[in-house]
Amino acid sequence: MKINYDWLKELVDIDLPPRDLAEKLTMAGLAVDAVESYGDEIVLEFDLTSNRPDCLSHLGIAREAAAILGKAGGKAGGKTGGKTARTPEAKVVEAKTRTSDVTSVEILAPALCPRYTARVIRGVKIGPSPDWLVRRIESAGQRSVNNVADITNYVMLEMGQPLHAFDLHQLRGERIVVRTAGSGEKITTLDGEERDLTPETLVIADAERPVAIAGIKGGEGSGITDKTVDILLEAAYFAPAQTRATSKALGLSTEASYRFERGTDPEIVAKASDRAAALIAEIAGGEVLSGLVDVYPAKAARGPRDWIEFRRSRYTVLTGLQIELGEAERVLRGLGFIVEADVENDRLRVMAPSWRVDVSIEEDLIEEVARIAGYDKLKNTLPGSAGAGAYLPGEDARRAARLTLTALGYNEAVSFSFVNGETDEMLSEVGEDSRLALLNPIDETQAHMRVTLLGGLLDSLERNFNHGARNVRLFEIGKCFMDDLGERPLEMERLGMVATGARNEDDWASSNGGGSIDFYDVKGAIESVVEAMGMPALDFEPDDTGAFLHPGRSAEVRLGDEVIGVMGQLHPRIAARYKFKQSVFVADLNLRMMLVAERTKVRYHPLPKFPTVVRDLALLIDTGVHFAGVKRVIKELSIPELVGVKLFDLYAGKELPPGKHSIALSFRYRAANRTLTDEEVNASHDRVIKMLKREFGAEIR
Repeated sequence: MKINYDWLKELVDIDLPPRDLAEKLTMAGLAVDAVESYGDEIVLEFDLTSNRPDCLSHLGIAREAAAILGKAGGKAGGKTGGKTARTPEAKVVEAKTRTSDVTSVEILAPALCPRYTARVIRGVKIGPSPDWLVRRIESAGQRSVNNVADITNYVMLEMGQPLHAFDLHQLRGERIVVRTAGSGEKITTLDGEERDLTPETLVIADAERPVAIAGIKGGEGSGITDKTVDILLEAAYFAPAQTRATSKALGLSTEASYRFERGTDPEIVAKASDRAAALIAEIAGGEVLSGLVDVYPAKAARGPRDWIEFRRSRYTVLTGLQIELGEAERVLRGLGFIVEADVENDRLRVMAPSWRVDVSIEEDLIEEVARIAGYDKLKNTLPGSAGAGAYLPGEDARRAARLTLTALGYNEAVSFSFVNGETDEMLSEVGEDSRLALLNPIDETQAHMRVTLLGGLLDSLERNFNHGARNVRLFEIGKCFMDDLGERPLEMERLGMVATGARNEDDWASSNGGGSIDFYDVKGAIESVVEAMGMPALDFEPDDTGAFLHPGRSAEVRLGDEVIGVMGQLHPRIAARYKFKQSVFVADLNLRMMLVAERTKVRYHPLPKFPTVVRDLALLIDTGVHFAGVKRVIKELSIPELVGVKLFDLYAGKELPPGKHSIALSFRYRAANRTLTDEEVNASHDRVIKMLKREFGAEIR
C-alpha cells in the first residue's frame, strides 16, 4: 500500500518529516517498508497485515497518525485533546431531477450485499484527467485511464471505499439488480476475458444480464467509453467471505476485491459516493441528480453487546505496563472509538467504530492502547499465571526425538506441505481417493497436500547431492494430510528420516566405502528415539510388500499389534528416478501414535550380584524365517531367567540344503537372587530348543 505524504497532510496536521513519521507508524505496528520519491511527491510504502483493512486508504493512515502524534490532554470522563483526522468534504450541487426517478436498485441477496447505493450524473464529458489527479493516483500505484475512472480510484485510495461507474444507457432497463448468477451465465469483464459464472457468484445485473462481478470487476458491455454521457455511480458494501471466495474461484484479484475481501466500512459508502460525485461534476462536468438511491435492508443497530470493557488491571497483566485511565481514553478516542469512562471502577466502556472490523474483545483494545503508547516500552517479563513454562502435551517427547536424532548426526529439515501428487503417491501406499487436491494451487506442479514426509526429504537429499554432499542424514517432524471423508481433512503428525553415505565421514575406512550407513544404522536410530521418548520397544517385521522400498531390505515398524510405519532401503527404481548412485535408507513413522503410546516407567535396580550363564546355539532353519519371528516365539515362553537373546552370526552356503540358512544365537541366563545351576539352565534351554523345532522345524547344527 502506497501513501502520498502531501495527500496525507491534507487529512491530518503532520509536523514531522516523512522518515520520522514512518518510524513512528512502524513502532505502532504499521510497518513502513520504504520512503521514496515519485517525481515531486514523497511516498510511504506500507506492508500491512490482513487484519487492518481500515489502513488501506489515506484516511485510515491519517487516523493512525492523528492518534500517534496527538498530545495527551483532558481527564478520564471528559474531552481529550489531540489531533483529529479530517474526513474529506463533499459539496454536491444537485439538480432538481431525483435519482430515484431515473433508476432503481433491487438487492435479491442481502446477506451477500448488505448495502448498495447509486447516484446518477448526467452530461459528463469523458477525457483525460488533470495533472494533479494523475500524479496523485500514479504515486499511489494506479494507472490513469480517464477522468471518471481516475476519480473512482482516487476516492478509493483516499477513503478506502471502492466505487464503479456504469454507462447508464448501456444498462438495460437503466436499473440495477444485485443477485447471484444463474446457471450457465457468462460475463466478459473489462480486461476482455470471458468468465463462467456459478450460482455462488454475486453479480451486479441490469434488467436482463450480469454487468459486473460484485466487488471485483466491471463488465465490458456497460463500462465507461469516450461516448458515455450519463453515468450511474456504484458505491456498495459486499460480504468479505463472498468476495474472497469468488476472487479465488475466478483467479481474479483487483484493488477493489483486495479491500472488500478484508472488510470495508459500510457506514462510509454514502460519503464516498458524495465525494466522487462532487469531483466528477467538478472535473468531468455534468449535473448530479438529487438524492442517493441507498438500499440498506439490514442496517445493524448498535446495542449493549457491542460495548467492550477495558480494565487497567487487565492491561497491566497482559503488557506489564502501567497507564493512566485518561491516557487510555485519549488513545482510543483518537482512533475513533466511542468511550465511556467508569473512573470509580477504573475501567472504560468502549464501542469500536464501523471501520475497525478487527476489534471485538478486550484484548483487542489492550493491543490498540499498547501499540499507540509504544511497543518499545514493553519489557521482557515472565508470565504471571500458574504453570508457566510447562511443555504442551507431547512436546517433551518431540524434543527428546529431535535431540536424539541430532546427537546421532541427523539435521532437521523443513519442507512444504504442498507436493507433487505423482511423487507423493510413488512414496506411499495411500490410495488416490484419500489424497487432497488443492482447488487453487500456487504451483500446478505442487497441487496436492502431502501424505508422507519422504518426498520433501528426498528432494532435499537430491539438492545436497547436486552440491557435492555425499554423507547426508536428515529428519523431519511435520503434519501430513488425508481425506477421510469427514467434514475436515485428517491431519497426521509424522516423523520422516533419510540417511546415506559414510557412517563416520571422518574415518578413513568409512570414507573409502568400508563403513557405509546401512539398514541397521537407521533401525538403531529409531530404537534410540523410542528409548528417549520412554516408549515400549518396537518390533521390526520383514516386509516385501512396499512399492518404494527394496525387497528383502525393508521392514514394518510395529508398536504392539499396530503398524506405525515402514523403514528400509529405497527401491532401486525410485533411486534411479532421483539419479541416486549410492544406497539411500529411509523411514516413515506415525509420530502421533508414538506420542500417545503408553510410557514405560523408569525402574532402577542394583547391578547383578550373581553370574550370567551364556549358551550359544546354531540352527539350520528356513531362509523365510527371520530373527524377529524367532525372538518373538522365545519371548512367549516367559522364562524369567532368560535375560537376553542376540543374533551374532548368519551363514548361507552351497553346502547347506536348498532353502536353508544357519543362524547363531547367544542366550544369557541369570537369576536375581541366586546362582543358577547347570540343571536349571539346561531345563530352560531345552524348552527353547523344543519350541524352535516345533514352530520352525529348526535343526541343531
